[in-house]
Amino acid sequence: MPSEESNISILKAAYAHWHETKGGSIDYWLNLLDDNVNFDSLAEGTKPLEFTQHRNAKSEVEDYLRSLVEQFDMIHYTIDEYVAQGDRVVAIGSTAWRNKATGKTVETPKIDLFKIKNGRIVEFFEMYDTAKVLAACEPDCG
Repeated sequence: MPSEESNISILKAAYAHWHETKGGSIDYWLNLLDDNVNFDSLAEGTKPLEFTQHRNAKSEVEDYLRSLVEQFDMIHYTIDEYVAQGDRVVAIGSTAWRNKATGKTVETPKIDLFKIKNGRIVEFFEMYDTAKVLAACEPDCG
């Protein structure tokens, strides 16, 4: 049975790669997911972030990740702290992205919640400032 430390190690490596590649490590993340992963975002598919709707399969998460990097350029993804208990891991940090359509940049606190079984991510839920992200998607008035 994987330990809390090994679960944290899995995520540390994945986040380091995600940050270094500026969102180019989609396949790396997909290889960590269970085929029937339960994947959710605080935005819950709110327009124009429809890609954030509930996902319950690895192939659907691939669509989420590809849509994310099609709409936004990553500036950074920084995890400052990991907290683990049993098969649960919380990653606490911040992230910044630039919306490709509007050119607006958003910086937000970021908390990712994971459940890991047998070295595979079976549950994921992300929390961030949805109002800031939605504002970055809106063109300026006047």
